[in-house]
Amino acid sequence: MDDLTSSAVSYSADLKKLLGLNSVNYKYQLSKEELFFEAIANDRGRVRHDGPSDEHKAFPTVLGVKGPLVYYTDPDCTGRRTKDTYAVAWPEVENEIWFKGDLSKYAPDQYEALLKRVVAYVNEKHSTLYVKDVFMGSDPEFAVPYRFVGEYATHAMFADNMFPKNLVGVKDIEARRWTMLNVPSFVCVPERDGSRAEAVVVIDTRNKICLVAGRADYCGVVKKTIFTVGNFLLPLDGRLSMHCSANVGAKGDGAILFGLSGTGKTTLSADASRRLIGDDETIWSDNGLCNLEGGCYAKLINLDKSAEPVIAEALSKAGTIIENVPPLPGKTMAECHPDELDLNDGSIAENTRFSYPLDVVPNTMPNGRGPHPETIVLLTADAFGVLPPVSILEPKDVMYHFVSGFTARVAGTEVGITEPQPTFSACFGGPFMAHKPNVYAKLLAEKMEKHKARCILLNTGWSGGPYGVGKRMKLAITRALLNAALNGELDGVETEVQPILNLKMPTSCPGVDSAILNPRNTWTDKDAYDAQATKLRDMFRKNFESKGFAAFGIEARI
Repeated sequence: MDDLTSSAVSYSADLKKLLGLNSVNYKYQLSKEELFFEAIANDRGRVRHDGPSDEHKAFPTVLGVKGPLVYYTDPDCTGRRTKDTYAVAWPEVENEIWFKGDLSKYAPDQYEALLKRVVAYVNEKHSTLYVKDVFMGSDPEFAVPYRFVGEYATHAMFADNMFPKNLVGVKDIEARRWTMLNVPSFVCVPERDGSRAEAVVVIDTRNKICLVAGRADYCGVVKKTIFTVGNFLLPLDGRLSMHCSANVGAKGDGAILFGLSGTGKTTLSADASRRLIGDDETIWSDNGLCNLEGGCYAKLINLDKSAEPVIAEALSKAGTIIENVPPLPGKTMAECHPDELDLNDGSIAENTRFSYPLDVVPNTMPNGRGPHPETIVLLTADAFGVLPPVSILEPKDVMYHFVSGFTARVAGTEVGITEPQPTFSACFGGPFMAHKPNVYAKLLAEKMEKHKARCILLNTGWSGGPYGVGKRMKLAITRALLNAALNGELDGVETEVQPILNLKMPTSCPGVDSAILNPRNTWTDKDAYDAQATKLRDMFRKNFESKGFAAFGIEARI
């Protein structure tokens, strides 16, 4: 009996041994078509602040099962609940995990008591739990087995979309498996459970468990939690897990694009002339690049279908999941065609999204794997309007900007964020980095040097003034700058230095008006630009000092 067959036979016994689940009804490894109908019939919860806790959460469009599933989250969880995300502070990892505001400590005794309560709750209810066995990572040499166990069929369908399945050659599946128990109907009591609110997401490194309890039903929790786990496990073996997209050009040239949500990782990596490895989470190992996932989870708000045809085409495909997009006025969702939905409608959430498997994308790399990258792109959306559209980075600059991770946090990506705000997120994914930033920076530096990769800082943010005054960089310009870098057309080009921010700017680029390459030229009031650039420089310096990056061997560059 092989590992996969053994897994199918023993899952119930495994879950009883691991969690104590003994009187629940399992629906194991249902197809996406089966999960589609299960979600519509059975996924219940709150979808309105003043609504009950048993409303339908999943709906078909006019296409039925041949089209997408439309799902609505709890109104308090239309993005990640970062303040309610924890790791258990076991003694063996307490000094190793990078605890911070968006990954807090959970006391071991309180966690164990909470887990027992959640298990007792689903046992007493004789809950129906959907189980999906997938993998984190597409390279069988180190892929981590991941078992989703939860109340919502939508979440199981999401796991099916978003992670590799049926990988051949993965060793020690049972011993290395991580399990997520996802119970949105449970209500945490802070005074009793040690939580901040009525919902928690807790990572238990000792027992390989991810516990989601309470109204944390945003689909992204299913993937970002295990991504944080990967960021803990993979670097221990010299593998760099990254919050980045990746693709490969016609010449076999790999590229990775770092960036927070909303900076362009999905949009810019979905290029018809390049083959996609993945759009959000990538691993760089001695074997090259591989997708941590098996699908894409793209932002929908204000999607320009003509500018992003690869993404738009997936919108009406069977098996995709649309999240928090309202039906057309006067219609039920079952009367709407997905292509007719108003993607500019943020009345439910600014963070509208949809999940689709990579197999609906026409141009992907086989098995989600590719070569070592020749080009590294650090994406930022500068709301101050002072960073150059593109900057050429030397190795020391790369380390500085990588650990700084500056961007403008885009509306809706996290609960409570309603307009762009400047932020520094280490490694362009600070909330998901389970080790301190120097761990990832050191691995990146070593791999860049070994494989002779070039690097640029690409600003997808504002030009001609700050947010509210200037305009967002046109996608066509950003693509032209990116393509020039990928093609090596910025290698050795003449540059000038932005003196306040100490960034090397090319003085020319094919297909781009040279006048915009120096951002100061785009401002009417040059003194105002200098003042704004100085303000941003001081923010960089304050962040660098407060995080203590110099002690990690990172050189200050601004």
